[in-house]
Amino acid sequence: MAGAEPDKRVLLIVSGGIAAYKAVELIRLLRAASIAVRCVLTQGGAQFVTPLSLAALSEDDVYTDLFSLTDEARMGHIELSRDADLLAVVPASADILAKMASGQADDLATTVLLATDKPVLAAPAMNVRMWHHDATQANLATLKARGVEIVEPGEGPMACGEFGLGRLAEPPDILEAIAARLGGGPLAGRKALVTSGPTHEPIDPVRFIGNRSSGRQGHAIAAALAGAGARTVLVSGPTALADPPGVTVHRVETAAEMLEACEQSLPVDIAVCAAAVADWRPEDQAGQKVKKQRGGAAPAVNLVENPDILATLSQAGADRPALVVGFAAETENHLEHAKAKLGRKGCDWILVNDVSEDSGTFGGSRNRVWRLTDASQAPEAWPAMSKSDVGRRLAGAIAEHFAGEAPSGSGP
Repeated sequence: MAGAEPDKRVLLIVSGGIAAYKAVELIRLLRAASIAVRCVLTQGGAQFVTPLSLAALSEDDVYTDLFSLTDEARMGHIELSRDADLLAVVPASADILAKMASGQADDLATTVLLATDKPVLAAPAMNVRMWHHDATQANLATLKARGVEIVEPGEGPMACGEFGLGRLAEPPDILEAIAARLGGGPLAGRKALVTSGPTHEPIDPVRFIGNRSSGRQGHAIAAALAGAGARTVLVSGPTALADPPGVTVHRVETAAEMLEACEQSLPVDIAVCAAAVADWRPEDQAGQKVKKQRGGAAPAVNLVENPDILATLSQAGADRPALVVGFAAETENHLEHAKAKLGRKGCDWILVNDVSEDSGTFGGSRNRVWRLTDASQAPEAWPAMSKSDVGRRLAGAIAEHFAGEAPSGSGP
């Protein structure tokens, strides 16, 4: 809550790169979330943002020089490294990632990072070719193995004119990762389960039945719930997405595997079923690749119904989550189908969205949803927004739903 006395502190290290301007917005968001911020600005970062800007927004001193007589007389780099609850490197250039991985300490930022005993989070930003370079990927693997949390970059156009992975994650997404690592938030003490992505139902070792779901919406919801303080488990079908920060991820292939992973995660307070689960699977899976016979008929594939994960969780008896949220991905008659699904599945809320071919929802970064909490009432229409914003809005609605209730302490 803005204006409250901060009980968490972040040391924000701003390294070089055009994305450094986003650090200014991140500071504003952290302060609005009642998280205190102190900044270390590298020489490269100072080419893009000024100490004055960082100081004005953080309401604290900005540190730049390892050999400041005033600060180092008190071993300032040691104090800086341990006076915060979390160190966040935003943006993290390829250069500072390499120095972190090799243990260099040739300026204040790298010295602080080497001297800390606190958790470290890094949000990389760089040219797409630098991001994919073997050296950068090896450095990232080293840092992850040491416990550094990486907020993966996004894909899109870059200041250099190229397109691809390497864009700094958006400040609200970085805030979620920081909040999840720090703990606290309106859903602290609660446990959430989220399903995401498609399922792949094998026909033979090569072919499968699936759908176009990218998993972006489910992953965004899991990140938002973790950012709001919930201990979050994500059960994900096959996707190309990175694991959301602060989230425990179980990867599965089939609907049966997804249901089993969900049941093993119970009890939870919140279940959000955002996965696009295949309704049917082949009755029999061929042990070898089915060969095409020239001029022959296509092989018959007999389908059987898959388990209904949303309905199963909604009817889980003593282990039923206190709040079960389903998704209705529809191509026509959206609200009518959603109302019918709400009653048929037994869940508490349904979020319905348009996944028709021209909507751009499947595989895209934006979504338009309606929240239905009662089949007899009009749905709550949400404007078109990014899938990350949908996740944050849903997490906010869930926090409001539980406001005033003591957490149940579900599960380990």
